Amino acid sequence: MSHTQEFPRFVIEKLDYYVYLLIDPETNQVFYVGKGVGNRIFAHINAAISDALPGDKLDKIRSLQARGLEPAHIIHRHGLTEKEAFEIEAALIDFIGLSGLTNQVQGFNSDDRGRMTVAEVIAKYEAPPAEINEPVILITINRLYRRGMSGEELYEMTRGKWAIGPRRDKAKYAFAVYKGIIREVYEIDRWLPIRIDDKEALRKWLPVEEKDAEVKLKNRWQFEGKVARDLQHYVGASTENYSVVGAQNPIRYVNC
Repeated sequence: MSHTQEFPRFVIEKLDYYVYLLIDPETNQVFYVGKGVGNRIFAHINAAISDALPGDKLDKIRSLQARGLEPAHIIHRHGLTEKEAFEIEAALIDFIGLSGLTNQVQGFNSDDRGRMTVAEVIAKYEAPPAEINEPVILITINRLYRRGMSGEELYEMTRGKWAIGPRRDKAKYAFAVYKGIIREVYEIDRWLPIRIDDKEALRKWLPVEEKDAEVKLKNRWQFEGKVARDLQHYVGASTENYSVVGAQNPIRYVNC
């Protein structure tokens, strides 16, 4: 059975930017959301065939191909500007959820304007801006946070398995940040080097393709500490004045 591998030139001229979906034909479930121009939608199939490197998305495609199947290619919306494509892609990723996708990162501006409960939206826009005076590491845990998680779970998610350099030693406190709001403050006692041998466990900490995992496994750290009772006035405050638009790194230093 033949499959389209590229668009005719005159079709490309009409598409402009578009948002596309890759769908498992056995389950009819979306497993990847992307955006692009030209023949971008077909790039993953070609990479799965010609590129031996592993990756969630490519492995999924290869698994289908091994059973004589191909993912369905769906153009969700076309005739877009680049900005519109970013926004629609992000909205779809938020709606479906990263746990159901092979996408490795959230969509554009998801941390700032992505999926939230009503209470979280109110908290975001009513939250007073944090004025941080102490040497602090802000740790964004949007990929890991779960509504209703216990204090111990929040601590474990925040102390993490971070790829972080010697600058970490200058920070006295770590702030757990979700959707731009400080959720907890910890006093750092010490940092410990760790080793992750389980690639599956690595994925939730590593917002990159699996092929980069071997490099990212090196120099990962987690802190030991306790809740900073004397800094609880920061909890519920906004870190918007410390954010960098478009930044993907979950680690930000303040006064370090």
